[in-house]
Amino acid sequence: MAVTYLTHSDANLMMSMMPTIRNTHILEQLQDALDNLSYMILDVKELVVFLTSYPRLYRQPYSMHLLLHNCMFGRQMEAELVLNFLLQARPHGAEELEVLPIVGPGRVGKSTLVANVCKDERVRDQFSEILFLSDHDFRDEKLMHLWEGCAKKFQNCTAIKDVRVLVVVEVAGDFNEGEWKRLYSSSKQFLTSGSKIIITSRSKKITKVGTRSALMLKYLSDEAYWYFFKTLAFGSTDPMMHPRMACLAMEIARVLQRPFITGTITAGLMRDNFDTHFWCKLLAFLRGFVKWHVSRFGEDPSNCLNQNKPAHLRRMIRTSEAIMVYGWYECRSQEEVPKMRLQNLMYGRAKPSGRFETLAWSSPIPSYYSYIFACEIEDLKNTAVKRKRS
Repeated sequence: MAVTYLTHSDANLMMSMMPTIRNTHILEQLQDALDNLSYMILDVKELVVFLTSYPRLYRQPYSMHLLLHNCMFGRQMEAELVLNFLLQARPHGAEELEVLPIVGPGRVGKSTLVANVCKDERVRDQFSEILFLSDHDFRDEKLMHLWEGCAKKFQNCTAIKDVRVLVVVEVAGDFNEGEWKRLYSSSKQFLTSGSKIIITSRSKKITKVGTRSALMLKYLSDEAYWYFFKTLAFGSTDPMMHPRMACLAMEIARVLQRPFITGTITAGLMRDNFDTHFWCKLLAFLRGFVKWHVSRFGEDPSNCLNQNKPAHLRRMIRTSEAIMVYGWYECRSQEEVPKMRLQNLMYGRAKPSGRFETLAWSSPIPSYYSYIFACEIEDLKNTAVKRKRS
């Protein structure tokens, strides 16, 4: 076997070449890592371009209740239909005043829908004035005074060539066709071309006065109402982390039967008392209360309140007492709102005497109504004794 002997100079040469070989290997590794990162960035860029072509899904599971509490929920499609009616140009040669009827049961959100649409800047730019009327304003003398006031207001508006007016008519009682004809006739006489009318009512009779197909509002679907109720009840807490409480919340939502006001009040109460024991107690109370009201008065309490008929509300702490609700009304002025709240009566220890008024709920969105109940505390034991004696 041949043996090679390195000279001193050869050894020095090899020692000098070793750092160069090592540096070259490191540079190759760095280049490979750089190439891999470049490919990854290009791939991610293509993925981002691909994803941006799809509509965004906004997921804010722990703060959505803050937004949901201050916006109109579940009426986006209906709002677009009303906007299309208001912003659509009048057909060429059309002389009739365009009318859009909106029909729906009580507390379904007719006034809220119209108020939020009227808040849109496009509607504000389209119409010089927005007038809100009730069926009490249908009388001839009131109409004359109203239209004369409008004429005086706009006669000096030289900057506005086309003075278009939007008239929103809310029919609270039964629809009177004769009064409507007087309103419509006077509107055609005083309102300029391009003005429009929206009329809302529970009665389907108004559908025949529309120049457009009536918009029929219904209560939210079970799925939509459950999302609304769950979001408000859990607030900043993830419902997935509390499956037992999520089941309780779903049962409570079913008992409430989908009204906005009752759902908002109850969800707020649950969020303020985030405790399994309290939610169980609340569910048992609501089930017993609804069963008691139906057996005693033959109707669900929510139906009575929606129709503004007398209803009896039970108290959770003082089970021997009930809150007799004689009726309710809407109030726009915050100065006239009672300090006592309905939830403090039903679930707290407040006990006023005689007849009194209580604040059921104040809407944080247009039309900013406050709902006032006229009530009286009723002792169920004394009532039962009096009935036995009689």
